[in-house]
Amino acid sequence: MAQMRSIVESEFRNGAWNMAVDSAIVEAVAACERPPTLRFYGWKPFCLSLGYGQRWREADPQALEARDWDLLRRPTGGKAILHGDELTYSLCLPLDHRLACGDIVESYRRISVGLLRALDYLGISAVAEHQGQGVRRQLSGPVCFELPSHYEIAVAGRKLIGSAQLRRKGAMLQHGTIPLRGDVGRICDVLAFDTEAERDSQRQRVRRRAATLAQVTGREPAWSEVAAALEHGFSAAFDLTLLHEQLSENELTRAAEIEAERFGNPAWTRKR
Repeated sequence: MAQMRSIVESEFRNGAWNMAVDSAIVEAVAACERPPTLRFYGWKPFCLSLGYGQRWREADPQALEARDWDLLRRPTGGKAILHGDELTYSLCLPLDHRLACGDIVESYRRISVGLLRALDYLGISAVAEHQGQGVRRQLSGPVCFELPSHYEIAVAGRKLIGSAQLRRKGAMLQHGTIPLRGDVGRICDVLAFDTEAERDSQRQRVRRRAATLAQVTGREPAWSEVAAALEHGFSAAFDLTLLHEQLSENELTRAAEIEAERFGNPAWTRKR
């Protein structure tokens, strides 16, 4: 049975730190300093994250400031996500790992099996829907959860888990969000629109397109319950022994450097 490091961070941190830690882990895994790693974390305060190539002007900084919410640019692509009432997972693997082999779409398909198994433990019947490039090109918008993605996890046609992937220097980072509760449409309150009618129309589309765990289960699963289900799901789906560990001192030091250089740096956020 293969082994994988599992890091469960029940003390939530700000967005810049969260992204910096993921990046530090990727570097450590790429350098073979740390083993393949599965990480679970949350966000405090709420944070609007833009995809790497997204224009920062699609955000509304004044609306974010009024709510004391953060703004950052993720290392992965895609569109905007409002992080708050959710659990975020990240998976860092060397590119020769059996879950990372092949192209990005193929690894999405493999990893989706673990996510589906986790939802089974929560009593949720979900599917991994593969979206072709033709479908993806037909739709556009500023909100990640409104748009289809490869092997997205959906329940009754509504997106439940959104994921994105980055490959760099021999390693892979895939991270994804699982909304636990709340209004998925409130992201539109902190995005820039030409008119309020356009904002409201986008809000309604997001609500039709996406769902939270509370909506699909009729209850509000605790963050710790969802983290445990994901651990069980990955362990069972991929025959893994998960070893509970903490970040190394080198990873913590590197994360602090990356936070200052990139994700906590306004110039990085506004570079596009």
